[in-house]
Amino acid sequence: MGYCNLRGLLDFFLLSLLCLGDGQLQTPCRIQKCTTDFVSLTSHLNSALESFDLEFCKALRAYSACTYRNSKVCRGNLVYHSAVLGISDLMSQRNCSKDGPTSSSNPEGGEKTAPPTYLFCGLFGDPHLRTFKDGFQTCKVKGAWPLIDNNYLSVQVTNVPVVAGSRATATNKITIIFKSYQDCTDQKVYQAVTDDLPAAFVDGTTSGGDGNTKSLQIVEKVSGKYVEMHARYIGTTVYVRQLGHYLTLAIRMPQEVVMAYEEIQDLQLCVNGCPSSERIDDSGHLPLPVMSHLLPQHGSAHPQSVYTLETATTKCHEKMLLKDIYFYSCVFDLLTTGDANFTAAAHSALQDVESLHPRKEHWHIFPNSEGGGVDKANKFFVGLGLVCLILVAFL
Repeated sequence: MGYCNLRGLLDFFLLSLLCLGDGQLQTPCRIQKCTTDFVSLTSHLNSALESFDLEFCKALRAYSACTYRNSKVCRGNLVYHSAVLGISDLMSQRNCSKDGPTSSSNPEGGEKTAPPTYLFCGLFGDPHLRTFKDGFQTCKVKGAWPLIDNNYLSVQVTNVPVVAGSRATATNKITIIFKSYQDCTDQKVYQAVTDDLPAAFVDGTTSGGDGNTKSLQIVEKVSGKYVEMHARYIGTTVYVRQLGHYLTLAIRMPQEVVMAYEEIQDLQLCVNGCPSSERIDDSGHLPLPVMSHLLPQHGSAHPQSVYTLETATTKCHEKMLLKDIYFYSCVFDLLTTGDANFTAAAHSALQDVESLHPRKEHWHIFPNSEGGGVDKANKFFVGLGLVCLILVAFL
């Protein structure tokens, strides 16, 4: 059933219950209060958003729990029995499980629940990590590492060295496991490697869920280069791209889903960042490579780096006007690898932030007042030059 048809049926169902309840206010049965709370919990929901199914099912479970609490005093009440049947029908139509989280509301005041809080995580370049807490790190993390590992979703990336003489790595493999969740979806595994970015799960399907619900779906945006995954039952969106010879990932998830993990699942780069031993940056500052003419590793397709600080800055400025951390990451990557595809990776990573990050004021991350990355290096060399001039003057 489409959202429009659902909305019409829901409105008719709720109106009927509210009208029937008017004639039975003298009874101790509080079914009308349950219905009013459900209206309050769902009136602000937007069926066009991916979180609709998740929030609607939570509200239905809360409605069901309220009717259960009133089952004894409402015995024989026509409105109560209509509500119970209506809830059952709606849960069946939306493939809502009977067990799971419920929306919270004030039991007396009927205050509607706040909309879910969304968090963002992204990985791109050499590789640069933006955590769910909006921390920004550059890490080596060579080999396979978990980005996310909670009760609903697992994301693992594999990073390989980019050039000889540098600790920097880049992502050449991404594995995503959407874990089986009650009636919403069976377990689905997605895997992308360099030059193989499929538009389907490993079992050949492109969606999960029964019938036309498609609670989980893959959408190919650019053949072999860009796919999106929409897990509506957990309000989650994932972007996977290939730019040059490496992969990038961006993901938005509700906070309650992000935090649904056990203590043994604490190694999650998106949640806790990279271990200090794996960090390349210094509290967000990117140290420039010692050599700007680094040779690529054997088998790498991009040529020897020909970028200087000036040309790398100019190249990155063509794509990114603001000198935020994505701009500095671009300069770092060009000086490290000489691969212009990393410019596109930094630019698309920023675009993904603007598309998925829920708070516009947090889209751009700027170095602190001491300057970061390239600016910090420039200040060092300017200061060194002044020292030399002073020494010359006194000789």
